Amino acid sequence: MLARSPLKSSQIKQKALELGFHKVGIAAVDDKVIAAEAEHLRAWIAKGYQADMDWMKNPKRQNIRSFMPEVKSAICVALNYYTPYERSPEPKRAKISRYGWGKDYHRILHKKLKALANWLQNQGEGIKARYYADTGPVQDKVWAQQAGIGWIAKNSNVITREYGSWVFLGEVFTNLELTPDHPHTPHCGTCTRCIEACPTGAIAAPFVIDANRCIAYHTIENRAQQLPEEIARSLQGWVAGCDICQDVCPWNQRFAKQTDVVEFQPYPENIAPTFSELAEISEQEWDRRFRASALRRIKPEMLRRNARAHLEAVQTLDKK
Repeated sequence: MLARSPLKSSQIKQKALELGFHKVGIAAVDDKVIAAEAEHLRAWIAKGYQADMDWMKNPKRQNIRSFMPEVKSAICVALNYYTPYERSPEPKRAKISRYGWGKDYHRILHKKLKALANWLQNQGEGIKARYYADTGPVQDKVWAQQAGIGWIAKNSNVITREYGSWVFLGEVFTNLELTPDHPHTPHCGTCTRCIEACPTGAIAAPFVIDANRCIAYHTIENRAQQLPEEIARSLQGWVAGCDICQDVCPWNQRFAKQTDVVEFQPYPENIAPTFSELAEISEQEWDRRFRASALRRIKPEMLRRNARAHLEAVQTLDKK
C-alpha cells in the first residue's frame, strides 16, 4: 500500500537534522537500481570475496522489497564519528580502528533512527517505516550513494564531501513516495593511494574488496584459532579493524571534522593499548574494557590471538 505523503521531503530532512544526524538524503527505491546492485553483489560473492561472511549470501540483501514489499523511498543518514586523536608511534602499542574507540555506534544510530521512524509514522495514517544501521540485509553504501550522501570510493567506503569517510550510515525505509535527491557522483578521480597503501592487497581492483586479504576482516570477523600467515606478518600493529585506506585518503586528510557526538569520544584505554596486555587479556577485563563497545564483536580469544600474532611476527623478524 502506498501512503500519500502529508510531508515534504524537506520537512523529513529537517527532522533528521534536529535529531542529530549530520547528513540526510532521500533515494527512490528503483527496481533498476535493485537489479543492478544485486547482480554486482552476486558477481562479488561468486569470486569468494566475502570469505566466511555467509550472511552476505542472504537473498534478502539482493532486494529490499523482500522485507518491505511496499517500500517506495529510502531516507538515508550519516553520522560523523571522527575524533582527532592520534595513535601512539611506540612499537609496543597496538592499533584499534577509530570506529571502535567510543561507545557502540549501533546504539547511537538506532536511538536516533527509531525516533525518526516513529515520528514519520505518526504523521499520517498508513505510513510505514523500518530502520537499519548495519544490522539487516541492506546495502547501506548503495542507498547512501543513491541518496546523495556520498560516493562509494575505491576502498569501498562511502566518502562525503563534508566529513570524508569517517561516517556511520543508517536508513529508514518507508512506503511514502518522496522527492528524491540526485545520486552522488564519484570523486576519487585517478587517485590510488588506498590501493597502494594496503599492506595485504585487499583492494583487488578499484571498488572491489577481497575480504580474504583484509586486515579488518581477519581481526574482527575471522573466528579461526590462527590468522593466515600472510595476514599475521602484515598486521602493522592492527588488532581491531584497520584504518590504513582511510588514513591515506586525501578527502579524509583535508575534510575530517571532530564529531559533536560525545559518545564517540574514545575510552582512554582504546587508543593505544599494549600488545602484551591484550595478548593476555582476561574474560573479565575484556568485559570491563569493552562494555557498550562495538568491539565486543571481537571476542577475548580473538583479541588475544590478534595481539599474539603481532608479537610472534616481531619475534620472527628479530631472529632474522
